[in-house]
Amino acid sequence: MSQQLVHPRIASVHPLAAVAGGRITIRGRGIGGNGGHIPKVRIGDRIALVAYADRDTVACLVPDGAGGSTPIRLSTAPGETAFVEVGIPVATGVHQVDSPAIAGDGTLFLTYSGSRGEDSPVSVFRLSDDGFPEPFVTGVKNPTSLAVDPNGRLHVSSRLDGSVFAVDATGQVEQLASELGVACGLAFDKGGTLYVGDRSGTIFKVTASGQVDPFASLPPSVAAFHLEMAPTGELYVTAPTLSTRDALYRIDETGDVTMVVRRFGRPQGLAFDPQGRLHIVEALAGASGVYQLRSDGEAAYVVAGTALVGVAFDRAGGAVVVSNDTAYRFSHIPDGFGASRDFGAMAP
Repeated sequence: MSQQLVHPRIASVHPLAAVAGGRITIRGRGIGGNGGHIPKVRIGDRIALVAYADRDTVACLVPDGAGGSTPIRLSTAPGETAFVEVGIPVATGVHQVDSPAIAGDGTLFLTYSGSRGEDSPVSVFRLSDDGFPEPFVTGVKNPTSLAVDPNGRLHVSSRLDGSVFAVDATGQVEQLASELGVACGLAFDKGGTLYVGDRSGTIFKVTASGQVDPFASLPPSVAAFHLEMAPTGELYVTAPTLSTRDALYRIDETGDVTMVVRRFGRPQGLAFDPQGRLHIVEALAGASGVYQLRSDGEAAYVVAGTALVGVAFDRAGGAVVVSNDTAYRFSHIPDGFGASRDFGAMAP
């Protein structure tokens, strides 16, 4: 009796979102071929570099030029199509060392941080939903972290002199506080109080009038503190150290510090989406990308990328993910803990 032929089928793609250069893994029955032939993978109309293949698994790198919901097709699985959300580059030539900021109207703010003491022509760029990056703030050396207060006013820190500046609608700056150490990481609570990280180990509390008080203490960071305020009022902080595993911290309204989880190799920027789900950028080589963290400490890999440093969400659930020099926009980032998507038998 002749053996029935098995038609190769795509079963899953992981993760379901990526930026150019990110590594995604495609799994399915027989999609890797017979071992003597490397499958050809197309993402959109571009050929993707295959990094690994076996009988039921193909891993590849997302090529430049793709964007949005993008089809994936394999030469070894004719008639099969999967999809991946690919971030669309909206700004290049920036220099981010923390997450970007997105105002209530969708305006995106990006820094050109530069090397220590560098006097760059532009400190902060502004980008509307359908526009191009335009110079917005000048004169702030080493702009580091960004945050928008409850009234919609942008704030920017300088790691060079430990200052924080408030920015008006025309891009003019006013110093709010100074002598905050290596000022990195900014976050506002609902009442308008600003929290500022000093990577030497202190979180400061800054009122609207500029009064500064120590709020909490953490282990010093070798790079930067990254801050994000939860919808419930707790402050979340990452602070890369020389440890092989770094922690995510939660600080309550009294300044009491709790370690939430210790699992990341080099955690960077973090952000809550409109549904209250926490996302953290992991910058460790070989594991770089965006992870969604559940309350029980479980993490799901949701965006593949390389050299990523930050993430921010708009009110509609759209996201911007940044590397050191490029900002990528997503219409959404798929839920990492949602039901798995079955791609089998989808039309080409």
